[in-house]
Amino acid sequence: MKNSSTKEDIIFNADQLFYEQGYEKTSFADIASKVNISKGNFYHHFKTKDDLLKAVIEYRLNNTEKMLMDWQIKGKTPTERIQSFIKILIRNRKKIKLYGCPVGTLSSELNKLEHSSKKEANRLFDLFRDWLKVQFLELGHQEDADRLAMHILARSQGVAVLANAYQDETFVDYEVDLLVKWVDNLNNLTKVKV
Repeated sequence: MKNSSTKEDIIFNADQLFYEQGYEKTSFADIASKVNISKGNFYHHFKTKDDLLKAVIEYRLNNTEKMLMDWQIKGKTPTERIQSFIKILIRNRKKIKLYGCPVGTLSSELNKLEHSSKKEANRLFDLFRDWLKVQFLELGHQEDADRLAMHILARSQGVAVLANAYQDETFVDYEVDLLVKWVDNLNNLTKVKV
């Protein structure tokens, strides 16, 4: 990260390591080594791993909000914007194959640990859900907008889990193609049963 502070470097690298290794398995020493700082300097910025986790979640929330805003601006139609969400699987398929979905894996791990930050991590899903719901409302699916948003979220998470389990990037391509076609067909329907 060019021109970033040590604290920003710590958050950025912790985010990557939490994704690649998992929150529980990542130590302060792992992060300090990656950032190339002493443990003492690390503790100057974050006293506990939970403090760092909160900063990582906030970092992810901010990045997700920016991404959604970008899709909102660049997508001319709700269909295009929903497809931007779907196609993120393609852009991230190599990492998904190796580690799964960054949102899903963190939420799942924190739930298993009964961690106090699990609700905060789930806010990432809420951002996607709320944004997708607005897109479906704009498509004219007032009664089903939230259910359709959850369907897309569930399908994308399932694709990520199976691509990771089977180590199969081509599965991601196939499923994304099906989802893109499904969203295209929503323009012709007034009500969709999921």
